[in-house]
Amino acid sequence: MEVYRYKAINDRGRVLRGKADAANPADLETRLSRIGLDLINYKELKSKQKNVTGRGIRRSDLITFCFHLEHLLRAGVPILEGLSDLRDTIDNKHLREVTAAMIESIEGGKNLSGAMEDFPSVFSPVFVSLIRAGEQSGRLGEVLQKLIENLKWQDEQTAQTKKLLTYPAIVSVVVVAVLFFLMLYVVPQLTSFLRTMGQELPLQTRALIWTSALFKDYWYLILAAPLAVGFGVWAAMRTNPAFAQGFDAWKLRLPVIGPILKKIIVTRVCNVFSIMYSSGITVLECIRTSEDVAGNKAIRQAVHDAGRMIADGGGISASFASTGLFPPLVVRMLRVGENSGALEEALSNVSYFYTRDVRESIENLQAMILPGITIVLGGLILWIMASVLGPIYDLFTQIKF
Repeated sequence: MEVYRYKAINDRGRVLRGKADAANPADLETRLSRIGLDLINYKELKSKQKNVTGRGIRRSDLITFCFHLEHLLRAGVPILEGLSDLRDTIDNKHLREVTAAMIESIEGGKNLSGAMEDFPSVFSPVFVSLIRAGEQSGRLGEVLQKLIENLKWQDEQTAQTKKLLTYPAIVSVVVVAVLFFLMLYVVPQLTSFLRTMGQELPLQTRALIWTSALFKDYWYLILAAPLAVGFGVWAAMRTNPAFAQGFDAWKLRLPVIGPILKKIIVTRVCNVFSIMYSSGITVLECIRTSEDVAGNKAIRQAVHDAGRMIADGGGISASFASTGLFPPLVVRMLRVGENSGALEEALSNVSYFYTRDVRESIENLQAMILPGITIVLGGLILWIMASVLGPIYDLFTQIKF
């Protein structure tokens, strides 16, 4: 709701001034006419909805919101009454504020999708587009059910992505911490003993002493270098679109992790495409929305190029194949769905297959990481022990009994 300062005239010709809440100027004029006033002019003061940010709303809250709204609509409860019932029962205060603001917008003349569009941080463009399609087709209940399934699927994908990235990050931190401990504390204690032996040290021992001295003198630079590189990459991605697209394409080519990331992104695009297409949204609109959910600029550009070729009259499968970024399985399933008229089912099959494949790949990756870190730490300890025990052994062999 907006707050307006208005100037109006009553049926006696008297000019009145005041303030009133309204969704828009047309709603303000309607509200004033109900009390016998004709609007002369107005000035918008502030918006109550600007204070409603929608922060603190989790995906689980949206799932519960859609679940209850879907059941209310299937029971024949009107939208406004259903939202009013939800507002009084929602536990999350932020979602309750958003719901109250949506009710005011609908009372002011907006439809449900238009009211949701005022809160992009809560309802994504995909969410709003599906709700709008459900309103236009009269299948809002079915769309809400698909949204619930999609939100649950997003939860699973988010958990898998976090598992893919978090576990290697934690392992890397452990390796770095152990390396710093060895180089800053253990090795200096051993090298001080080696220097008292008074003999020439072998190459691996001199390399160990040099590495330890490097860590001791420049530890702050060694720690700051990854942070500086990370900040530089982040800044370049924000200011240079070509670099951002190239960096995202490079991530997809990383060994082990790259193919899994690519499968996760392709699954996300196919899942959104399938849900929107089954809800009656055109192919081009599905592609435009799928660009926004890709989360990778290289894949996003590929989807955009495919959409442009489809708009020029190309086939769906041929357009996606020409980008060179989509796996053969995706292209093959698109071709089958395109030829058989079951595109929705083909996309759902791709999503199902890759979801299972990603889960298995992440489990295999986790199984490989533990032996990997054992080998790395074992190699470090072996290097240190060989560098220390080697000179001691040489000293013992020179002693004559």
